[in-house]
Amino acid sequence: MRLMQHKREAWWFYRFLSIFYDKYVNPLFWTERMRDESLSIAQLDEPDLKIIDVGSGTGFTTEGIVSYATVSPEQVTCIDQSPHQMAKAKQKATLQGCTFQIGDAENLPVPTDTYDRYVSAGSIEYWPNPDRGVTEAYRVIKPGGIATLIGPLEPVHPIGRFLANTWMLFPKEEEYRRWYEEAGFEDIQVRYTKPHWHDGPSQYCISISGRKPAPGLSPAHREIREEAPESAGDVLESLGRIVLGSVAGFGFIPIALYGYLRRSIAPAAAAPDAPEGTVQERRLTPEQKTALGVAGGVALVALIAILANRRGKRK
Repeated sequence: MRLMQHKREAWWFYRFLSIFYDKYVNPLFWTERMRDESLSIAQLDEPDLKIIDVGSGTGFTTEGIVSYATVSPEQVTCIDQSPHQMAKAKQKATLQGCTFQIGDAENLPVPTDTYDRYVSAGSIEYWPNPDRGVTEAYRVIKPGGIATLIGPLEPVHPIGRFLANTWMLFPKEEEYRRWYEEAGFEDIQVRYTKPHWHDGPSQYCISISGRKPAPGLSPAHREIREEAPESAGDVLESLGRIVLGSVAGFGFIPIALYGYLRRSIAPAAAAPDAPEGTVQERRLTPEQKTALGVAGGVALVALIAILANRRGKRK
């Protein structure tokens, strides 16, 4: 299991990441265009839908859900285990009226056969038992309901794959499909998307949806085991995973910034088959530009100091 593929580690990771997630991190890896393209297979345009957004975080994907004309915030329930991320979502004007509830994606605190639509974006990365999370998606929607899961795909490049598999869960496409099929979903559809800085033919993000054919539990449903009480050794191990996992995760930031800078003169437009009104890719935010400038300045000062030190030693 990856270093951050644990509920406890994810809780602490977002305790600090929530402070700057929306302005610094999210615009690099999960843009409005990507969100809208991914939600295009969720069938959210029907009237009077009751929707659950699992792993809703700061509400970025929830804003995409409620942007559909036939969906109001009162029809959306947001579930997340991080009170810090949820606090950010509650402050957003567009999400006033949503129901917010702390909960676990693998053991959702809602009754069976309750919702018309299930959406989860960027949450599966932290699920210790992703198959269990998918069967929960099946359980909570009504017969005929649609469950849409959006998550990353394992990188093809060796460096990216190493960072990803050190950090958290980046499933293969066949794993997503297998979890959906074993859970009992029918009419399975997929959609791919990626930020415009991501080069090459490989896929970056997958959106997969399926229809629940019958009421009740998934054929693959299994009861979740209660976790053992945490010991002192567990705390130290958890701290180590958080530190090392965070280092691996933040390794993607310079990769993304490099891609953005290299391709900033030609930002990508929305895909031809994207939903009407899909926005174009965003450029770097002012905060990201400032952070990039500061990082570049620090690197330049460090380089000058190293060169000066070497010159002094030669003398």
